[in-house]
Amino acid sequence: MTSSDSAQQPAAEKAPAPAKDPWDLPDVSGLVVGVLGGTGPQGKGLAYRLARAGQKVIIGSRAAERAQAAAEELGHGVEGADNAECARRSDLVIVAVPWDGHGKTLESLRGELAGKLVVDCVNPLGFDKKGAYALRPEEGSAAEQAAALLPDSRVTAAFHHLSAVLLQDPEIEEIDTDVMVLGEVRADVEIVQALAGRIAGMRGVFAGRLRNAHQVESLVANLISVNRRYKAHAGLRVTDV
Repeated sequence: MTSSDSAQQPAAEKAPAPAKDPWDLPDVSGLVVGVLGGTGPQGKGLAYRLARAGQKVIIGSRAAERAQAAAEELGHGVEGADNAECARRSDLVIVAVPWDGHGKTLESLRGELAGKLVVDCVNPLGFDKKGAYALRPEEGSAAEQAAALLPDSRVTAAFHHLSAVLLQDPEIEEIDTDVMVLGEVRADVEIVQALAGRIAGMRGVFAGRLRNAHQVESLVANLISVNRRYKAHAGLRVTDV
């Protein structure tokens, strides 16, 4: 075969890369997890469950002494610090502060959270005599507000639908629920999914980009209604995945 004949031969077709297994998640056991708002019910419950699973956890509060007292109560190697130190020392930071302090807290920690993976689990809710109802922040959701306030951080959203009562109950071995995880970068989302999976009985499920966070946050108002009517601690399970 001449060189000209060889040049006319079609190039060997490359085999398509195998599709990535969506349940092939990274090992996150070595990450230090910070919980801003770690002295509140949701933050404290998440800190307890993650630490009980073997994760290194630091809880943050506006007052270091309050965080340290809560950490001592939780045990399992949990440490307490003020919010700034908590953010600085952590690889991944869960935001579990009250909605009314969400914006100011994140704005004040922009520098400490730069370069960090931030997981927002805040639910903007209002309450009146009819019960809980969803609020819509100007940015669209709490997670989108976090992304706007933290341009140098990698913001995701997760852990919205968990019962603080169940999380904090040491008699409960497993939390039977799925965690909806939202974000812009697949690798970041998978880290959060894997972190959720560290808690016995829990599974992290990709649920879209941050623009879809509002309806995930809002669903908590419906779960509150379910729980009040049925005297329960309802969560979510996603079928067929």
